[in-house]
Amino acid sequence: MGFVAVAIILCFSYASCYANLVRSEDAHVNPEMNGMTRRPTGLFFSRRHKVRTDEDDSRASHVAMYHTPRGSYFGSRAKIGIWGSPNQGRFQESGASILVTSNELEDLNALEAGFHVYPDLYNDNNVHFFTHWTKDTDRSTGCYNLKCGGFVPAEGAELTPGQAVAPASTYDGDDHYISISLHTDPNSGDWVLFRDDLEKPLFLGHFPKELCPKLNGGAPRMAWTGFVSYPKNEPSPAMGSGHFPLEGERKAAYIKNIKLFDSKARAHDPYMEDLLPVLDRPDCYHLSIVDFVVKDRVYFYYGGPSGCIG
Repeated sequence: MGFVAVAIILCFSYASCYANLVRSEDAHVNPEMNGMTRRPTGLFFSRRHKVRTDEDDSRASHVAMYHTPRGSYFGSRAKIGIWGSPNQGRFQESGASILVTSNELEDLNALEAGFHVYPDLYNDNNVHFFTHWTKDTDRSTGCYNLKCGGFVPAEGAELTPGQAVAPASTYDGDDHYISISLHTDPNSGDWVLFRDDLEKPLFLGHFPKELCPKLNGGAPRMAWTGFVSYPKNEPSPAMGSGHFPLEGERKAAYIKNIKLFDSKARAHDPYMEDLLPVLDRPDCYHLSIVDFVVKDRVYFYYGGPSGCIG
């Protein structure tokens, strides 16, 4: 049995370069960031902890995402489109998430919640809701879902980490999504997780504040990510819908209605000009500009087809 700590290089500091599901009824298109990428320059951001894979420990990980500049952040809410990947390989992962993280290379603290397809973790190709955490860059702490102590699910929660969700969106057809929020509780200081697309917010559970001490009193960064991870000796899976952002609504994957929380758990729109893009393989995956419309507020599209090498 082989084990691997799957990592993603994120660039949070750069040199200058081309820098019950709900049905949605919106229709608009967002242009892609043609020719614009950001190059990772040194912050090693580990996203995954020792998931069993094949005997080859060499993996590739890529992202299409936006993140905040350094600061003090108390959480985020986002509407994440749900896309399946029925032909994905066993040791491949593809998904989207809200991410809370500290800054440093060593002993990175991070909390994450989102949706992914990861056959090796679940023994199926369904879309699953997931959580993940670490307080030492995945060296000896952290896990997915409930595979170790960490995330505490709410009693009787209707959506729990590891649970399959359905139906997924269909290309040029039904658009399905789930909105989640991950933010600090003003009273306890814990990081609380909610589902927010139902008639009223549904409490899903919490990450105790003691879990990641470097995130107490405000996290240095927030991010909204599309991601893939796969063995380097095989082509990549699709990211998002498997189509590029330029195709737009009902065809490309999105993260919409992005909000930030203040210390009193009040949500507000982020300043779009403050959101920084990261796209480490523009030859494989694309990322739209971040934009604003009345219905979806702050949003972006991301993704691309399978077949990326390395």
